[in-house]
Amino acid sequence: MEIQTVEQEVTKSRKRILTGKVVSDKPEKSIVVMVECQVAHPIYKKYFKRSKKYMAHDENNEAHVGDTVRIIEERPLSARKRWRLLKIVERAK
Repeated sequence: MEIQTVEQEVTKSRKRILTGKVVSDKPEKSIVVMVECQVAHPIYKKYFKRSKKYMAHDENNEAHVGDTVRIIEERPLSARKRWRLLKIVERAK
């Protein structure tokens, strides 16, 4: 029941959703997620990878290093956290 309401809430809102890998789970109730995207060079049109790290709120400390997760934009929760863990897509092996 709860999962359906979260997904319904996500589809109605205009908040961004990003997918990335957890690179750190050291802080309490927080994770650091690295999101990679491919960008085309403006002149040479060659694609290359760019990555950026986001701090996300993980209330139950469910995600661990290496997990692929989906995060959603949120109101500011602290000085650096503006994202919340939406769901764990794939566990690390």
